[in-house]
Order: sequence, then structure tokens, then C-alpha cells
Amino acid sequence: MPGRGDFLDRRWTVALLAMAAAIPLVWPPIPPLVDLLGHMGRFRVQTAIDDVPSLAAAYSFHWTLLGNLGVDLLIVPMAKLFGVELGTKLIVLAIPPLMVAGMLWVAREGHGRVPPTALFALPLAYGYPFQFGFINFALSAALAFPLLALWMRLGRQGRTRLRAAMFVPLSCLLWLTHMVGWGLLGLAAFGTELVRRHRGGEPILGAAFRAALACLALALPALPTVLLRSDAPQAISFDWFHWEAKWFWIESLLRDRWRTFDVFSAHLILLVIAIAAIRRKMDALLAVPALLCLGAFIVMPRVAMGSAYADMRLLPFTCALALLAIRSEARWIAAAGLTFFVVRLAATTTSFLAYDRSYGDELRALDHLPRGASVLSMVIRPCGNVWSTARLDHLPAMAIVRRDAFSNDQWVMEGAQALKVIKPGVGRYGSDPSQLVYPKGCNEGSDLNRAMREFNRAAFDHVWIIDQPAGFVAPPDLHPIWTNGNSVLYRVGG
Repeated sequence: MPGRGDFLDRRWTVALLAMAAAIPLVWPPIPPLVDLLGHMGRFRVQTAIDDVPSLAAAYSFHWTLLGNLGVDLLIVPMAKLFGVELGTKLIVLAIPPLMVAGMLWVAREGHGRVPPTALFALPLAYGYPFQFGFINFALSAALAFPLLALWMRLGRQGRTRLRAAMFVPLSCLLWLTHMVGWGLLGLAAFGTELVRRHRGGEPILGAAFRAALACLALALPALPTVLLRSDAPQAISFDWFHWEAKWFWIESLLRDRWRTFDVFSAHLILLVIAIAAIRRKMDALLAVPALLCLGAFIVMPRVAMGSAYADMRLLPFTCALALLAIRSEARWIAAAGLTFFVVRLAATTTSFLAYDRSYGDELRALDHLPRGASVLSMVIRPCGNVWSTARLDHLPAMAIVRRDAFSNDQWVMEGAQALKVIKPGVGRYGSDPSQLVYPKGCNEGSDLNRAMREFNRAAFDHVWIIDQPAGFVAPPDLHPIWTNGNSVLYRVGG
């Protein structure tokens, strides 16, 4: 039938679109994702602590059961083969193609073919949670799409017993990757099962009950979720129904570098969804799961069980489901969707190349840092929620990766992290966010002048100030040993 866009159903097309999704990450040796560099520091500790005395003296690492271990587990064999830096890059490089292929498979299972509007969903592989470097979550969300497609296919084929047997271990693995991805899969799987059974003639309440029974195959990870999080001292939830923040997250759906362009892109996605909903072009099989995930976004607080930005993480998955639910056939829609995908890829590639140049310039400081050093890192940040930053918040963790040094930027959360800081004498400057310095009046992070006065000289032998403010005068016992004209590495004492 003309205009159907059947080229999207060909395997080579799916393969090309998936491979294209990796393009922005091909060149930068370090994927420029905000929190990822901090995770890389932890990866170095967990894979080398038994062999590197300087790391063993500063950190402890003990594996524990957490619903947040996806890349942490994958990096163990990858680091042995490629090292932490290349191993991390290869894992991260695979996430957008996995998500793109999974989204297209879900669309095919939902419609019997891939509708052209599915192309509008593909840029969400670089949604804000991924850009922020929530890497375990991003991996779990990427895995949730092909798992949802498999769930739908086995249900359509009537192979529900096989599906139940398969999804008990699969759901546990997804939870182990990140519990939020597991939660999203559960909502989406319930929604598709509900619609499928209702279309098969079951009353809506009976269909809902049987769909819930079917989803018991996904429920086993609920036990450790409740037990582990309830025992954690920091497993608290707050900032509920903050509507201004939720709208900001919606506009930040594709947040990267250029606010006008990014907000326009988010509004374009919302417009496509709104037009389809008004014209009743959305298939309930995927629209109902999208509504369930939207409900979760509305109800979810900003901080849930100790995890920040909990509600924001749900949006790309939710919007992707809504876009994949749209029924469409016109070729001009395929052209528009493909153009949108290509333009967003080009912009992300350009942005990542600029971040890479900045990283390279800053990381030259490490050539002057002795192996096993102890570094007090101070990263100067602007006040407020600035749209685009230099993404240097956790750049100091590269001192751990490349020089086996101590840096004060690692997360330490009881019950949520396997890493702890044991280095004596670091005081308040031992972990994240002590490395972040904001202007006076921001009421967050560290104060640079105060930190320079009070940090323990016996615990730190170097100070690294990234983006040092103009007019700053270092204490006389700090001696500059490197600068790029913007950032300065100091040696403490003689």
C-alpha cells in the first residue's frame, strides 16, 4: 500500500537507525555525561582496590545487593579486557542503539509494523536522564524496551506460561540493573496485558485482575526493593507535586546545550502526541502504558527513596511509549521524523565534541599529579539551575581513574552505594557534593575561601580548582604547579 513507510520494517533499516544512534559517542574517549565521570571513579576503585594501596587506604568497597548495579557489574569483565575508560565507553556507546532498536521493536509489536511517527521517539535515546549520566538507569530503560516487546509478542502468541518462566529471571536482572527500569517495565507490561485481554472480550475489571496476575512474573524484585530501601537511613522521599519543577522536566526532555533548540524539540514531541491524541490516532495497546507511566511521573516526588530526580527519569520512556502508540502511514511524516532524528543527532554530536575539547584541556592537569596523590577538588559552578554547564562536576574523578588518587567527589550514601570513604582527616571534604563551589547566596555546596582556610593539610597534598574565579588569592602554602589559564593545580606545603 503506498505511503505506508514499509522501509521501516526492514531489518537493515532498523540496524542503520540503531547504529546511527551511536554516532555522538564515537569520537569522545570519555562520554561527556555529567555524573558518568564520578561513576568511572567508582569503577576504578571497585576493579583495582585489591591491587592499588593508595585506593585501599582511601576507600572501601564491598559488593551488596542493590537495584542499581547494571554498569557496575558489566565493567568488571570490561575493565579486565579494555581498562576502565574504554570499557565504560563501550558500554555507554551501546545504550542508545539498544534503546532505538528496542523502541522500533515495541512499535512493530504494537501495530504489526513500524509507523513513521516512531521516528520522532528515537532522539529520546539521548534524553536528559542519559545526558545527566544516570547510566545504570539509562541502561535499564534501554533494556526495558526489548523486554516489553518480548512480553507483548509472547502474549500475542498465547505463550503465557513460557513468558512467565522467562520473565521471572529477566525481571530480576532488570531490577539489578536499576529498579526504576524494572518499575517502568512493570507498568508498561500491565498496560499492554490489560488492553490485550480487554480486546479479547474480557470485561475491564476481569482483564485488569488477570493482567495483574500475569504480571506476578515480574514481581519478585519487589521484595528486595522494600526490604533494602526501608532499612537505608537515607531512603526518604520528598518534594511531592512540585508542578513548576515537573513542567521544567518536561521542557528538559531533550536538554543538552542550546535551550531554545532543546525546548523547541521537546515541544515538538508534545505537539505530535497532542495532535495524535486529539485526532484519536493512538492505539490503546501502547497508549494505556504511556498513561500509566505518566501517572507515575505525576505522583512520583523529585526525591524517591533517597534517589534524586526520580520523576524526571520517567519522562523519556513515557513520551517514547506515547509516540510509539500513534497510528500513521503518511510518507511525509516519515520524512519529518527522520529529519528530526538526524538534526538532533547532529546537534548532540556537535555538543559532545565541544565537551570533549573542554575535558581534554582540563585533564592535562593530571600529567602533573603524582600517582596515589590526595586531591581536594573544587569545581566552580554557577548558581541556580543553568540550562547548559561545562559538565565538570565529576571531572576530578578522573584523578582516581588515571592516577589512583583520592578525590572528594564520590557519592557516599548508606544503603545505596557499595563504596565508602575511609581516608582519615578529610572531614567535611570527603565526598560529593563537597567538590562543588557555588557563589555566595546559593546556600549549597562548598565555599571556596572557607574550604581553603579549613581543609586538613595533613589529609590532602594537592588542591585542584577547576574554573578558578578571577581575583581568587590562594593561601601562601598552596603552590601552583599547572594552569591552563582557567583552572589551577596546586601542591600543598613545601
